[in-house]
Amino acid sequence: MEKRYFSMAEVEEHASADSCWIVHESRVYDVSAFIPRHPGGQQLLVQRAGRDVSRDMEGPPHRHSTNARRWLQQYYIGELRREDDQGEEEELEQFSQKQQAFRERRINYRASDSVMDARCKSVDPENDLVDWNKPLLWQVGLLREKYDEWVHQPIDRPIRLFYSDLVEACSKTAWYMVPLVWIPIVILCSWYCYTDLAQGNTRIFTSFTTEYSIRVHKYCFPLLFVFGMFLWSLVEYLIHRYVFHMKPPASNYYLITLHFMLHGQHHKSPFDGSRLVFPPVPASLVVALFYTAFHLVAPGAVGKSIFVGGLGGYVVYDMIHYYLHYGSPKKGSYLYGLKAYHVKHHFEHQKLGFGITSRMWDYPFKTVIPEEKFEKIH
Repeated sequence: MEKRYFSMAEVEEHASADSCWIVHESRVYDVSAFIPRHPGGQQLLVQRAGRDVSRDMEGPPHRHSTNARRWLQQYYIGELRREDDQGEEEELEQFSQKQQAFRERRINYRASDSVMDARCKSVDPENDLVDWNKPLLWQVGLLREKYDEWVHQPIDRPIRLFYSDLVEACSKTAWYMVPLVWIPIVILCSWYCYTDLAQGNTRIFTSFTTEYSIRVHKYCFPLLFVFGMFLWSLVEYLIHRYVFHMKPPASNYYLITLHFMLHGQHHKSPFDGSRLVFPPVPASLVVALFYTAFHLVAPGAVGKSIFVGGLGGYVVYDMIHYYLHYGSPKKGSYLYGLKAYHVKHHFEHQKLGFGITSRMWDYPFKTVIPEEKFEKIH
């Protein structure tokens, strides 16, 4: 592949949201496709379009992580040419020589790169240990001890898990399917629980005898619903930390495969829009399992009301999670802070910051991203 050079004047011509070029360490990048996903918001990147962002990325206060720098390489289009500064030309030539071996390895690694979207090219061939032209689910278990490092080096490209088109389709979904499927169910179940409580037959027993009981009024339903959402926030944290972020043994092919299917694929490709929310088909099986278990612990309308609140909490969780990846919240808002916090979890602090809808449970479980780290990296 022939090396391309651009003058700073050419870079400055691409200074809009539709065509956004930047320079970092004498390399030129076209980040137009990344603008809607930028953790700091679209405007922050557009304001720097057509400019050298080397100082901005180094910080402080906006020091970017190693993964963020690696991520940037996916948008590389050429080198910066400075005809008016011989000293900088020499520096550029030295830098180019250091990068030549890397580019040659990338070109030789896969001939098909020449016909792929530039955003899908390998960032580092030595760490790109899978065949992206085949489903990944059956390959990741073979990475063994290399899996944990590989899965936490995010890239910007879609992921295919299964050979079967039907099974693959069931593993993906658009974000709007979550409210479309689950909100009507939450509304109907809420009305059912409310009317059941309104009959006046629901009681909470305070002893093993029927002599001591408290009647549950229908107006208690909102409190039970909110309590269910509160319980979901704890379940959300526990699942994210102990299930989604379990570290499978390097020798266990099946646990690595399971981890990748549940959550690893999301960390490998955090902006794959078709995999940011839980598909309704597998979600219905998990919901049914939770309902059965919860019904055994808290039978009756009270238990159902709490469960429905938890289901509503799940819908809120999935929508917020999608928004944290694709939304552009106003700077200084609550969601802006959550977005920055979640991006740190993806790109640098995978063992911290497990809260999605809030950081509430990170504090008692001591997994909150320290404020100094949080401020310096975003």
